Amino acid sequence: MSNTNAFRLTAPTNIAAPIAKRNPYTQTHHGKTHEDDYFWLKDQGYPNVTDEEILSYLREENKYYTSVMSEKSGLTSQLFEEVKGRIKEDEDGVPWQDGDYEYRWAFKKGAQYRTWYRRPRTIDAFGGEFPGGDWDVILDEASEAADKDFFKLGDMAISPDGHLMAFSADTNGSERFTIFVRNLTTGETLNDQIPESSGEIVWSQNSKSFFCVKVSEEWRPYLVLHHKLGGMTSDVYEEQDTSFFVHISETSSKQYLVIRSADHVTAESHVLSLHDTGLKTQVFVGRQTDHDYYLDHGIDGFIVRSNKDQVNFSLYQAKLGEDAKNWTCVHEGSANRYIRGFQLFETFRVVQERIDGLDQILIQPKDGEAFHIDMPEAAYEASIGNNPEYSQTHLRFGYSSMITPPTVFDFDLAARELVIRKEQEIPSGYDKSLYQTERLMVEARDGVKVPVSVVYHKDWKKNSGAPLHLYGYGAYGLGMSPSFSSTRLSLLDREFAYAIAHIRGGDELGYTWYQAGKLDRRENTFNDFVDVARYLTESGYAEKGGISISGGSAGGELMGAVLNQAPELFKAAVLHVPFVDVLNTMLDKDLPLTPIEWPEWGNPIESEAAYDHIRSYCPYTNIVAKEYPPMMVTGGINDPRVTYWEPAKWTAKMRAVKSDDNLLVMKINMEAGHGGKSGRFERIHEVAEEYTFLLMAFDKTD
Repeated sequence: MSNTNAFRLTAPTNIAAPIAKRNPYTQTHHGKTHEDDYFWLKDQGYPNVTDEEILSYLREENKYYTSVMSEKSGLTSQLFEEVKGRIKEDEDGVPWQDGDYEYRWAFKKGAQYRTWYRRPRTIDAFGGEFPGGDWDVILDEASEAADKDFFKLGDMAISPDGHLMAFSADTNGSERFTIFVRNLTTGETLNDQIPESSGEIVWSQNSKSFFCVKVSEEWRPYLVLHHKLGGMTSDVYEEQDTSFFVHISETSSKQYLVIRSADHVTAESHVLSLHDTGLKTQVFVGRQTDHDYYLDHGIDGFIVRSNKDQVNFSLYQAKLGEDAKNWTCVHEGSANRYIRGFQLFETFRVVQERIDGLDQILIQPKDGEAFHIDMPEAAYEASIGNNPEYSQTHLRFGYSSMITPPTVFDFDLAARELVIRKEQEIPSGYDKSLYQTERLMVEARDGVKVPVSVVYHKDWKKNSGAPLHLYGYGAYGLGMSPSFSSTRLSLLDREFAYAIAHIRGGDELGYTWYQAGKLDRRENTFNDFVDVARYLTESGYAEKGGISISGGSAGGELMGAVLNQAPELFKAAVLHVPFVDVLNTMLDKDLPLTPIEWPEWGNPIESEAAYDHIRSYCPYTNIVAKEYPPMMVTGGINDPRVTYWEPAKWTAKMRAVKSDDNLLVMKINMEAGHGGKSGRFERIHEVAEEYTFLLMAFDKTD
């Protein structure tokens, strides 16, 4: 394998990179002033971005990106075809039963979007015979997406009587969904439309009305609405605290609507009978700072997942309105047992937990001893899947590992056996035996052991000088599971090893793992990633300076912070929709995500200590005149989560301040939001562009 460490990906000399103007601007808080020469890139009319000077700069950056990347367009096309070749173009989902019908989704060959079908129930998951019929199309996403630059289906809910379907769609990436209602007998789309919603839909049991959540102009889900078909829309619950977001769900028993209002650490739920035409809500238990809870309802009443006694959560049986101190614990968490979720059925309860960092699915029969489902591998990802029927006698769950494609299992409780319903098919071919995976425990600078998942082709060797790509996130308690990626094979087959650093800030080792990477301990996340990179270099998984890195959103913040801390470790970096302007964003209380984010990062408006701490690590604030590796930065003009000006300001300041001539490119999607473009092949093209950039950085484009 060739040594590519001496190679540097520099900016082309024949194409001029855009240079954003510097417009001095200062803010003073707690008697301290910080400068922001690129504050002007935030359109003051946001969320409407109309300032022509800003749009012109973004277009110039996109033009530069296209010009630079077009020189390797052949490689991008090759990568696109490779990744596309691993996707079954006419893929079918696993059918599921709900009420009198059986449902499924499928992609037509070449289609970017799914088509959804149903028919009268024919056969259940384990062979029970029912009257049959032909599959009828109930929603064709491709038709809905026609003539649109962006389309995303939010929710799709069938009325209890089976005659109507409500669905929500976002057509510009802003995550402001419009709800439509369709008569499934006639195919007619009714006049009932609810714009500016979060997308969530729950039907009342009489099938004559539904509930949804309105979003504010600043994109905060705050108001639960009740809409009567052909009639009035009325307010049910309004959350006044701007730091709380509202979500709705239906209990497993289908008897109650749950209105959950929460920030990242504190929750309050209100309950409403779905049979109640009077729309009378009742608080389940009032909000108390740092008390987070989730509830469901079944034959034994309400079950609550709460952290009131155990940071890793426990399950309790509770009554509506009962004081939490009187709840009865039915399944206890512990320091090594992290209870992550649950679902109720008529004859059993399922608990999704993580024991010593390993996913487990626990079955608790109504009659009999509880047991864990035996999994086929030692390291894997497993999670509760689509189980819509309260009366069903099987559990559907999803499974994958670093080398095992996503698999849908049904677990038959009576026979206690796993039935494979689907394994992701890779049409171009995939031989699992050609790849190997490891799980490492890396000691960070403070002595804490950080898990790392690594995968590579069996011909890959340590100390060979081969490239290594390192991915991380580390925020919000969202752990990165050791799961499969068919796109990743394009790197593995080109001599790369691929690693995931399970750093603090995620929840891979429990809720305390999350707490150890937030607020005043945020630097643990960055230090963990840097220390993992150093270990992988020193242990022969990569040569010095031979690691490329990537992360998105809060993972983009991670990228910015580690590039400021130890740029010499990295060959290249990809920052997707990066949350890099932490200080300015947390100082702007009018942004939709700022108040709800204060429990995660701190409130620098009220706290001088929080201000000082965020300022000390904020990636954008701490760019200095030194050498940085080549970078690819992305963003979305309609992104409500990480606003477009964060990647734009990072790119503008970085290009002006850094002392090297390494390549820096930015692409802002002008018709998309946080998740990039819609359509499965459009998303693949963006992956192909990212991989092209990485291969360019390692001089492996031949």
